[in-house]
Amino acid sequence: MPNKTSAATHATAPAKKAAPAKKAAPAKKAAPAKKVAPAKTAAPAKKAAPAKKAAPAKKAAPAKKAAPAKKAAPAKKAAPTKKAASAKTAAPAGGLVGQKAPTFSLAGDDGHTHTLAQYAGKPVILYFYPRDDTPGCTVEACDFRDQLGRASQHGGVVLGVSRDTVASHAKFRTKFGLNFPLLSDADLGTHHAYGAWGTKNMYGKEVEGTIRSTFLIDGAGVVRQAWTKVKVAGHADAVLAALETL
Repeated sequence: MPNKTSAATHATAPAKKAAPAKKAAPAKKAAPAKKVAPAKTAAPAKKAAPAKKAAPAKKAAPAKKAAPAKKAAPAKKAAPTKKAASAKTAAPAGGLVGQKAPTFSLAGDDGHTHTLAQYAGKPVILYFYPRDDTPGCTVEACDFRDQLGRASQHGGVVLGVSRDTVASHAKFRTKFGLNFPLLSDADLGTHHAYGAWGTKNMYGKEVEGTIRSTFLIDGAGVVRQAWTKVKVAGHADAVLAALETL
């Protein structure tokens, strides 16, 4: 018989508890990655040195002024051409005395045409004046107006002549109550024939215009007396006195 003790002895001893496994050491935390050093900012490129200004070109020496050309001797002025003689050549007023008076045919402010021939047999006082309704011409016209009775006693007539229009004459005659015709010589033909147009001195200047003149023509058409460059004061009385001697 088997020994119980042996059996007991041979009984399997309880297995020793396995030592608990050692806890694995916690894994070391990975060292944080080192921050990448920020890339160094590239140094700003150096500004290119400004290009040197080109040295200004030297001014060219001013060209020497050419010697002024000698002035040409002024051309001699051509002698003034003689004015063409008008159709009716002007005659010196004084040279008409004793000569047949130049004929004329002029429109009057009364609407009629007056000719020297129509006054044949009558003394005619023909006077030339510059312009209607101007101071000297007005005095002269009014003096002849006031003396007309003396002319009429000898059958004489008075005729005033200027280059004004018949319309201007009519206004002048009406304004001053003139009692004789005023004739218009717009083309100056009669003025030239009697030498009553030409150069005269006016306010210190030489001008061309009517030369105040008067002619006493007898019934035969002959110039008996002439007055040129007339001074108005007392003129009408002198002309009538001469008419009374015819």
